Amino acid sequence: MEVEQLLSELQQDNITLFLAGQVFLVVFIALIADLVQKRLLERVRPRVERTPSLWDDALLFAIRRPLTALIWLAGISFAADIVGQHTGAAIFEAVAPLRAVGIISVITWALIRFIQGVEANILRWKGGEYDPTTVEAVGKLLRISVVITGVLMALQTLGFSISGVLAFGGVGGIAVGFAAKDMLANFFGGLMLYLDRPFAIGDWVRSPDRNIEGTIETIGWRLTVIRTFDKRPLYVPNSTFSNIAVENPSRMHNRRIFETVGIRYNDAGKMEGVVAEVKQMLQEHPEIDTGQTLIVNFNGFAPSSLDFFIYTFTKTTQWVKYHEVKQDVLLKIIAIIESHGAEIAFPTSTVHMPEGLAFRSEEGVEMKVSGRSALERV
Repeated sequence: MEVEQLLSELQQDNITLFLAGQVFLVVFIALIADLVQKRLLERVRPRVERTPSLWDDALLFAIRRPLTALIWLAGISFAADIVGQHTGAAIFEAVAPLRAVGIISVITWALIRFIQGVEANILRWKGGEYDPTTVEAVGKLLRISVVITGVLMALQTLGFSISGVLAFGGVGGIAVGFAAKDMLANFFGGLMLYLDRPFAIGDWVRSPDRNIEGTIETIGWRLTVIRTFDKRPLYVPNSTFSNIAVENPSRMHNRRIFETVGIRYNDAGKMEGVVAEVKQMLQEHPEIDTGQTLIVNFNGFAPSSLDFFIYTFTKTTQWVKYHEVKQDVLLKIIAIIESHGAEIAFPTSTVHMPEGLAFRSEEGVEMKVSGRSALERV
């Protein structure tokens, strides 16, 4: 009896040792595989970085950590299967579905890292060819799509009915849509901003319909942050941009100079020469875009002046430089008027006094108006 018990214990010990050896071998193989793949990727990395392609760098970045996780996931789950077959414990029945969910999670993780890598490469190397806001928006949409797909596949693997989940999501979506319609309006408003691109981060925008003017700092899915010119942050819900007109001065090609200048009625004979020289000055000015509309014409009889107007466009769109160019143009117009012996008019009024009217001056001298006389008052 004691011999049989001893043989049974020895057999049990042998089985345990054999089982432990199998588990150790599986873990050891996983360790070796992980070291080999890391070494291979490190050797491939310099060659990949020298290529002009955006995709191979992103792919290498995407698979490094997920590949390690996948190797250890396969090794540990296989070792668990070995233990489960020998022990028959019910807990090891969960290994297969958990392994499937783990593989789906690793693939989802790798795809998300791949999208992030491509997005970063585009912004780093080809930022001038693509709008950063659009690139970030497309990246967000792709990542959300990958996550949703991964979750649905994991649920299907665990035995849940995707059709039931989708039906539940549809009914729940209707309820959520009614409860959060403003949030959804802001979300789709943000989506339209990403697709239509009326402005980008850094642009100067303003709205004639609302008191909105400043520089775009952030375009989110719910809010757009605008930094006003007095340096205050302005948070605008994205749905607002669906109902208002928005100007984007940052994308203008030129800035306009539109001014009216008046000379005295006494200088009417000099108007033609003044207008011709002002027009010639604008045509020869290095900061005026002569390819755009350029008009200098006498256009009106004002109460105290003869008016001509200047309508032209500068080459620069920068706010500060534009005012410097405009100042230079106006100063040259003053010089031209003075060079013709004319003067810029200012508001005056003429008082006609009847004949025979007498008045006393400040010095006490009595004066009498005779004939047709008039006094001008500035």
